[in-house]
Amino acid sequence: MTSHDVVARVRRILGTRKVGHAGTLDPMATGVLVLGIERATKLLGHLALDSKAYLSTISLGSSTTTDDAEGEVLSTVDASGVSEERVRAGVAKLTGPIQQVPSAVSAVKVDGKRAYARVRAGEEVTLPPRPVTVHRFDVLSIRREGTTTELDVMVECSSGTYVRALARDLGADLGVGGHLAALRRTRVGPFDLRVARTLEKLEADPGLSLDLDSAVATAFPRREIEPAEVVALSHGQRLSAGGFEGTYGVFGPDGHVVALAKDEEGVARSVVVLSPAG
Repeated sequence: MTSHDVVARVRRILGTRKVGHAGTLDPMATGVLVLGIERATKLLGHLALDSKAYLSTISLGSSTTTDDAEGEVLSTVDASGVSEERVRAGVAKLTGPIQQVPSAVSAVKVDGKRAYARVRAGEEVTLPPRPVTVHRFDVLSIRREGTTTELDVMVECSSGTYVRALARDLGADLGVGGHLAALRRTRVGPFDLRVARTLEKLEADPGLSLDLDSAVATAFPRREIEPAEVVALSHGQRLSAGGFEGTYGVFGPDGHVVALAKDEEGVARSVVVLSPAG
């Protein structure tokens, strides 16, 4: 199931065309996908989803064309003898600020076309390395399955980091090859599994995980303003600066969000007005 498939299904469940998503998930992955419904679609382009967390399984002993279990196997090596010490040393090398080459079948654009589309068309794709940060790369368990060694790991990383590329690079460093066997995203930005709902639960009981006020309060710094300022901001007028870095949520005295705003040159201007005038 692709992220677009999820959007299509939620449109049917909630009876609205106004559904969008942020932070695409690979079809083989499960876990948190952020959706905006109706007015909340206006938030999607402003969310800071630059930190993500995953639970994943890395299979050592074979490399694939896609760096995950869906690709064709390129090589197979007996990885049953890879020691825990070597695994942890390899993981340490891939923790912190690193230069990572994205998977050839990633969504990175090459001359305006997605890399995976070029690969499917039979083209050779070589992507340049780019800086990413792996904040956390913890080995939770190690299993020996015949000639394969499987690792359950937890990864917290910056946006643009490919966990399957971590699997590939760890396997290459250990000399046995590696690929991603399973991936579950447990958090994207400030949104995690605690507020997520499965599609099955949504179908049984249609509704929101977070209303607009709660979503903005979760994702942005909060500024509260007076009634006269609410009217002014709703009509597109500027307010005095709020003293925040970046985008923040502006709330009226009734607790409802009025707009997203930014400070510029000593004043606050609305980026998105969420509570229409009147």
